[in-house]
Amino acid sequence: MPEASSLFTRLEYRLAQQLFHIRWLPRSPRTQRLTMHLFQRCADAGHPAALAQYGHMLFHRGVSPQDKARGARYVLEAAQAGDAKAQYQAGQIHEHGCAQYPRRDDHAVTWYARAGEAGHPLAATRLARAYRHGELALPVDAEKAGHWQALADRLAGFDDSQAAVMPGAAVDKAGGETRH
Repeated sequence: MPEASSLFTRLEYRLAQQLFHIRWLPRSPRTQRLTMHLFQRCADAGHPAALAQYGHMLFHRGVSPQDKARGARYVLEAAQAGDAKAQYQAGQIHEHGCAQYPRRDDHAVTWYARAGEAGHPLAATRLARAYRHGELALPVDAEKAGHWQALADRLAGFDDSQAAVMPGAAVDKAGGETRH
């Protein structure tokens, strides 16, 4: 029976995704309620992508502090399940803090590192900047900043050979930043 419920949850998640992304479907309040209800059911069933997406929506669009706290809890659950987007979001939650999860730089660094290693370019970029400027209670470390920036560039599909092709682009070798 778990396989049947898992299949049903995956189908519900796909339907919720379709309702959320289809532009030609009217954005009526009824359709929005149905979409959110489907995301909630899937998140409550433990679907990792639903936990991440529904948690993100609740955290950023929730009206009450309880919605935001529940959204953060869903995001952290998805992050612990290995979802790279949720790991990046967990880093942001811990970096900026909220009612249920106060600011914790050490937790933010941990989640950003996990997300970066899992292939999330924004997480690697955030760590590069943190090491470059001594943010998130990290020491200024050009070597680690370079490591994370190189990873971010690789994940984003950018390398030094593209700088010569892109007019007006410059790569700062010390900081790894690109300017257009």
